[in-house]
Amino acid sequence: MKVLFNKIKKVNKIFLIIYLLVILSFGVCYGLFIKNMLSLTSIETIIRTVIIGVLGLWLGIYFLWNLVNLILKKHITIAITSAICLILMAGLSVVNYYVEELNQGINNLAEKDFITYTSSLVVLNETNIDQNSTLGIIKGDNEERSLAHDLAIELIKKEKLTKNKILEYTSYYDMIYDLLNKKVDGIFLAPNYLTIFSNEEFEGLENTKIIYNYSKEMKNEDKLLVSTKKLTEPFTLLLMGVDSVEDGLNAGTSFNGDTLMMITFNPKTLNATMFSIPRDTYVPIACNNNRYAKINSSAAYGTSCVIDTVEHFTGIEVDYYVKINFKGVVDLVEALGGVEVDVEKPDYNVYLNKYHGQVCEQNSLRQFGDNLICIDPGLQTLNGEEALAYARCRHAYLMSDIARNKHQQQIIEAIAKKAANANYINKFSDILNAITNNIDTNMSREQILSFYEVLKNMISKTLKDESFLTIQKTYLEYYNLPVRLSNNGSITSAIGHYPGSLEAIVNLMKVNLELKKKETIKTFSFDSNEEYITKLTGQGITTGERLVTMPNFVGKTVSEVENWALNNNIELTTQFVDNTSPYYNVEVAPGLVAFQSVSNAVLLKGITELTIYINDGLPPVRDPNEPNDEEDDNSSNNSTQDDYFEDEGLDFVFPY
Repeated sequence: MKVLFNKIKKVNKIFLIIYLLVILSFGVCYGLFIKNMLSLTSIETIIRTVIIGVLGLWLGIYFLWNLVNLILKKHITIAITSAICLILMAGLSVVNYYVEELNQGINNLAEKDFITYTSSLVVLNETNIDQNSTLGIIKGDNEERSLAHDLAIELIKKEKLTKNKILEYTSYYDMIYDLLNKKVDGIFLAPNYLTIFSNEEFEGLENTKIIYNYSKEMKNEDKLLVSTKKLTEPFTLLLMGVDSVEDGLNAGTSFNGDTLMMITFNPKTLNATMFSIPRDTYVPIACNNNRYAKINSSAAYGTSCVIDTVEHFTGIEVDYYVKINFKGVVDLVEALGGVEVDVEKPDYNVYLNKYHGQVCEQNSLRQFGDNLICIDPGLQTLNGEEALAYARCRHAYLMSDIARNKHQQQIIEAIAKKAANANYINKFSDILNAITNNIDTNMSREQILSFYEVLKNMISKTLKDESFLTIQKTYLEYYNLPVRLSNNGSITSAIGHYPGSLEAIVNLMKVNLELKKKETIKTFSFDSNEEYITKLTGQGITTGERLVTMPNFVGKTVSEVENWALNNNIELTTQFVDNTSPYYNVEVAPGLVAFQSVSNAVLLKGITELTIYINDGLPPVRDPNEPNDEEDDNSSNNSTQDDYFEDEGLDFVFPY
């Protein structure tokens, strides 16, 4: 060893420095490379092992061989092998850069163990909170509502509101209505409540403000939703849209549930199905005692409530969810260089003659005027802002939200096919940032990495010029359903669905998930005089029982109500009232129905009893000096009925 050191002392100092620097630099790059390669679990394990081994062998050979070359003064060999090392280090640096970016992106995308939740005390603009104020809080009687309840309680303690009267509610709708009608002074909601409830019939909700906030980092409530299924098996994914003007999304972000799309994907056949669930579909909300409401209202209770509701609605288990901020769609489409979409011709000219025949919508910042995004109909390449505008637009179409669902399916299909058919290594960072900054999911890191095998299959088919990705779109047949959302609320326009149409869609998804065998169609008929149009799965099927609401019996005869009650298996009770009763109706003739215990437009499902009040005798004589304002009379009647239903914020006429 002493002899070796003596010989090393005599070598060329410049080549010795080069030798040592190369070993040190290569060793660092190689160490990072090993770390990054080991992080890519389940991806080409044999290839990764071989590459690590070969590079390790090369490093060992360089170390020993060039040590000998230094002593033998073979400087040209040292120079050549050092140059090779520099080339390898450059390659390793590039690989390390992209793998580290990928790892960072996956870590940001993968489910978080802890996230920040926030509760806000919301009041009317002119309201001030003191010790005499009454506050409304959601009842923490199940898993989905307990988080909101517990956060609100902590906010109450923090702001020293423990002496205030607290009313508990089972429904956000009831709580918001009571705030707007000044029956409570403040209520506890998520901080972006305006986004969550923006499309509901809450007149005056914009005239509210937040006076207190309370945030707390807690265990991710959606952690329990993790599936053990690998992405190499057929799986379901629930896509939930977060429509905000801000770029970026975190796991705790609340959303309005206006975009709900159930996607199934079979990685063996590379076939996908897309089912857009209209936001106004009237269904049982799983976390609200299966009380019927618009499906988008489930978002107010959290991600798990949305998933439970959709699973109950379709009968299919949701394996994964993805919440996507549609503001991020702009970045993603731009990173892809635009997407090709056949823009549907609008039915209405929303913006008068100035934009005749164009599809126009506000931009990603929800700005109108000069910032309005207008698109000509027809097949074309849309940029990011245009793609988002088309995905949002509904007012220009007769089918409104149904048309918007169709357009969103078009955009997602275009993005999927564009991303899968091209090489975007030069835009890797842009695409990765657009995805990871604007998406939240319950997929684990290992599950995301398992999708590599599917991507490899796609790439191999792309090289063979095969059209590998098949997307089957669906259409849920529906009917208008004017319904009263709350016992003291107004009538809103929900929609009901035909069970036969839903069954056809569910069967398609189950076949793609390999839960059912595909039925072979053995007969086919068509009329040569009619143009044949391929229907989407579920389209044109209007079979199955429709939802029914309570009729308005005020002013009707008792026999009419009796016949209706008999046909609908409703136990009917009749009471006669005189002009001293609060249920007497001065606008109704004697002998006719003056008031009904279950308000009209309430969903009939679950209703078993009805009491009607019949005017008995003549209307009371009016004082000629008393104001006779019809609007005041109507207001008085409404308040009387509201008083009848009021029960400390709990429901009276909704037994389901």
